[in-house]
Amino acid sequence: MAANGNWTKSLFIGLWTVLNFCRKLFFNIIFIIIFVGLLIVIMREEDPLTVNADSALYLNLYGTLVIEKEAVDPFEQFMQEAFGEEPENPEVLVRDVVKVIENAQHDNRIKALVLDLQGLTGGGLDKMRTIAEAINEFKRSDKPVYAIGDYFSQDQYYLAAHADNVYLNPMGALLLEGYGRYGLYVKDMLEKLKVTTHIFRVGTYKSAVEPFIRNDMSAAAKEANKEWLDAYWAQYKADVAAARNMDVTNFDETLQGLLEKFNEAGADFATYALENGWVDALKTREEVRQELVALVGPDENKLGVNLTPYSTYLKVVNPPLPRVQNDLDKVAIVVAKGTILNGNQKAGTIGGDSTARLLRKARLDDNVKAVVLQVDSPGGSSFGSEIIRQEVLELQEAGKPVVVSMSTYAASGGYWISADADKIYASPSTITGSIGVFGMFMTYEKSLDYLGINNDGVGSTELTGLSPARPLAPEFGQILQNNVESSYNNFITMVADARGMNVDDVDDIAQGRVWIGETALKLGLVDELGDLNDAVMSAADIAGLEKYDTFYVEHDLSAQEMFWKEFFGQAMVWAAKWQFSQSDSALMGMVKSVLKEFDTMQQLNDPMGVYILCLQCNVK
Repeated sequence: MAANGNWTKSLFIGLWTVLNFCRKLFFNIIFIIIFVGLLIVIMREEDPLTVNADSALYLNLYGTLVIEKEAVDPFEQFMQEAFGEEPENPEVLVRDVVKVIENAQHDNRIKALVLDLQGLTGGGLDKMRTIAEAINEFKRSDKPVYAIGDYFSQDQYYLAAHADNVYLNPMGALLLEGYGRYGLYVKDMLEKLKVTTHIFRVGTYKSAVEPFIRNDMSAAAKEANKEWLDAYWAQYKADVAAARNMDVTNFDETLQGLLEKFNEAGADFATYALENGWVDALKTREEVRQELVALVGPDENKLGVNLTPYSTYLKVVNPPLPRVQNDLDKVAIVVAKGTILNGNQKAGTIGGDSTARLLRKARLDDNVKAVVLQVDSPGGSSFGSEIIRQEVLELQEAGKPVVVSMSTYAASGGYWISADADKIYASPSTITGSIGVFGMFMTYEKSLDYLGINNDGVGSTELTGLSPARPLAPEFGQILQNNVESSYNNFITMVADARGMNVDDVDDIAQGRVWIGETALKLGLVDELGDLNDAVMSAADIAGLEKYDTFYVEHDLSAQEMFWKEFFGQAMVWAAKWQFSQSDSALMGMVKSVLKEFDTMQQLNDPMGVYILCLQCNVK
């Protein structure tokens, strides 16, 4: 017995020793990582806050243009920068780019602007137009603007077209293909997996769920999508044609027309771009370097050009300092960017509770006299949208006008949270409307039966037992459909009341149909075409403000997040360039697209399973 007790005691002592060792090892590794990271930061720091005299501002943008960046864990950000790693989806804040360009226009140290857009991965037409306007304003200073590139994507070229000199590598390419809406349809796949898809929707054009119940796009969806895509493309052509001083008929829209021009250019993409007037010259990297050196001189090593990178200049004009308080009345800006989900969400995603809290902060701030809600959202949770709308009404009840500024998207739930504003501004290219409702979930009883798994039991009522493992009772399905129809009626009634329209008239332009900003204006869904600045001035005017200041209402950080932000904020590394290491496999790209469709639906968390979401609003 004693021997057995000694053996048991030795076992537990041994286990504790192993656990204690693992615990110490874990924390030691964390300490070593932080220590090594700090050493790397110290060794790599090269006085990043220096603006070179008589230099060119090097606008090397990497990532997607956004109005609000997704929240990043401070420790993760620190480790990425310390070890030269890149975020999975880098983002560029539009207002940062505009602020940099505006300051550089009046900075005597900056003699030119160089656009290197190879890392720009996209952004809505409204965001690109905002930056293009800043570039045009910069040119008023008589400082030249150069756009250089080995290749130009369609989005990259939109900004490049506003430069004084557009240079393309002789081995490069430029092709403007227009806009389309293509997706993967998985009905047959779900049937092969024996998955039962239950759909509840209202709206002839509410096609968000089509990929799960069809193998192709419906005729109604094609009609609606074609109309707004054509309008979007027409705006792109008009803007680029004006920037390049050419006719809008210069764009090739048929394969036969492209083939003829391409062959006339010797079957060379770069020559085709030059002869078509898209670029001003074909120049190698060395030829571009020599021209820029002649303009602003070489760098300190005599190997490159005297440049001040965008990231460096941004830190100079936008240092991480707390906002200086003043006694002026305030117009608060609340950003609602991303899919609308229920509950609390981090920056970059709209949470019903968290975004409502931002609006509440503005309402309870006595210095705030008006609010601009900047919306960039395809919608999402019906319940989360309503929580935000209720807070908009509370602001108005408190005597503080609310003006909405629509960015790239303000559709479905994005329109729900906008409709009651005192005034709605949209970009001409804003994708809005999509006033419709749907519900969807899947059950797997057939899949489980195929695997030999069964589900059975008893309940106190017929209402119990609702589960993805069991068939959906027809009566419950009818209940859900009736709920969706009720939600749709609430939606169009709310829009009618907010916009001073007849319910039947709203129904005629609703039905889940997507509209572009310039059309939405004609239909009465928005009040004016304009940008964020127009919305701010309008809010101040409604509130009767002559002198005022603006600020962004931001998410509060927890004490722990604030500590780590401050701690790692002292050791952030300046990085000159992003590098991407994504697979070029076309097959992997298609697999990721399928998974993304499911992931988009999986993250939706409306408590009643009712959604006002426009999945077809993406532009590709």
